[in-house]
Amino acid sequence: MKLTQKQRLFADEYIKSGNATQAYIKAGYQVKSDGVAAAASIRMLRNVKVKSYIDAKMAEIESHKIADAKEVLQFYTRVLRKEETEPEKLMKHDGSEEIVNREPSLKDRLSAAKEIMKRYPLNDPVVMAQLKKIKADTRISEARAKNMENGSQDVTEAVGSFINLLTEGVDQKHGNQSKQGSDA
Repeated sequence: MKLTQKQRLFADEYIKSGNATQAYIKAGYQVKSDGVAAAASIRMLRNVKVKSYIDAKMAEIESHKIADAKEVLQFYTRVLRKEETEPEKLMKHDGSEEIVNREPSLKDRLSAAKEIMKRYPLNDPVVMAQLKKIKADTRISEARAKNMENGSQDVTEAVGSFINLLTEGVDQKHGNQSKQGSDA
């Protein structure tokens, strides 16, 4: 995306001010009147290269304004380690004020520790149980897939057949006992 020097200057000025007409004039384009500058600036904003450049720069600016996960974790860690301080006004006995840097309280440090641990939940018993279940489900699925590849009967079907055989045997045994009870 190659822009001329004036196009780049127009885009940069537009990003700063948000005023396309003024950006067009500041970029050094010759204009006969404000109306001509306004129309030309609108055409400039519709230029694909200029629009792409402005969009890319705006995205870059926005990404620098928003803290990423690493930055947030670093802040929580500084609070936890008492490296982050907060200015606080204290009244002296003589009535004057003194500003001191207050370290994070135990409550603040505990909150920071909890926030950090939310991002590393592997020590949480609930999460550990969920991971075990997922691993077990994965092993079962892999075993089923392997059985199917080998042309074997699906494990579920095999277990179902086995249970049916067992229940039929129990039913026959109970059926024979009921007949014996009715014969007596």
